[in-house]
Amino acid sequence: MASLDGRTVRVAGAGVLGLSIAIELAQAGAAVTVHDPSPGTSASIVAAGMLAPVFEAVLDPVAKGHFPLLMAARDLWPAFAARTGIVLDRAGATYAGERALEVRKAVAGLGVAGEARPEGLFVAEDWRLDAEPALEQLRAVAKGLGVTFVQGALDEVDGEAVAATGWQPVRWAPESAVISAIKGQIGKSAVGPLAERETGLVQRRDGGYIAPAAGGALVGATMERGRTDLTPDDTLLAVIERAFPELMVQGYMAKALVGIRGATPDGLPLVGQSVRPGVWLAMGARRNGWLLAPLVAAMTRAYLAGEDPGPWAAALDARRFTAQGQETSED
Repeated sequence: MASLDGRTVRVAGAGVLGLSIAIELAQAGAAVTVHDPSPGTSASIVAAGMLAPVFEAVLDPVAKGHFPLLMAARDLWPAFAARTGIVLDRAGATYAGERALEVRKAVAGLGVAGEARPEGLFVAEDWRLDAEPALEQLRAVAKGLGVTFVQGALDEVDGEAVAATGWQPVRWAPESAVISAIKGQIGKSAVGPLAERETGLVQRRDGGYIAPAAGGALVGATMERGRTDLTPDDTLLAVIERAFPELMVQGYMAKALVGIRGATPDGLPLVGQSVRPGVWLAMGARRNGWLLAPLVAAMTRAYLAGEDPGPWAAALDARRFTAQGQETSED
């Protein structure tokens, strides 16, 4: 691994991608500054923390065909977790729903061994983590490596910089103009048995999930393209009622958490060099920011070091939507 000693890099954004990149670059020897416009409000904490290549590829139409990439990213997590002190829950996940036969065939088609259980189809390959404490841990690790944090947006760049800002396009990274916003809501269980479910299986159904989490299970989730408000509304309850009607019968109560994610037209992040010299992008991971973080961070370090970014460079090419990689002008 080539050293980045003597390099100074600014990272715009302090979500899971921004912090993972900051750690990767700092460990390679770079002097890193992270610009965080709104500390504590990242969409990375409004997440179930699922590292779920199998059911994402099977249940999410946007991720269909992405399984090899998603699995490769998940396989980087044990080493990344060991480096950062993040705790992984490898209990696995189940699916139960009207498409049981279709899902079972799709899982088998990926070469994954599913197991029929009373609670549904079980796969061991889908893991999870607790997003909020994991993000805090990444921040602590970054600080321990000497990464500097600045509150505020990075409006101008005069050196090397990485755009990892989530859903908001960045003026100095023109490729980010293709990013669109997606509002997401999840419910944090307030009372009842789910409030005590902190570990164990993730339960997935058509259009919803229950994921164990520290402080109470998460139930979700909504995805509304084009919305950027952070106001909870009845959309979340409608999703829960469709996917888990038994919870509504039981008088389910939850605190609604809201976050805004960025997404590209094909659902995969922009990773790589901008047409602007000295600028790289790592943004637009849709709902798989946690899953993809170690891969995106490793690729970003490779790009800055002038090394081969690996087999997924074309799929994640930061310029793939801008006239087939031709130059585009800044705003």
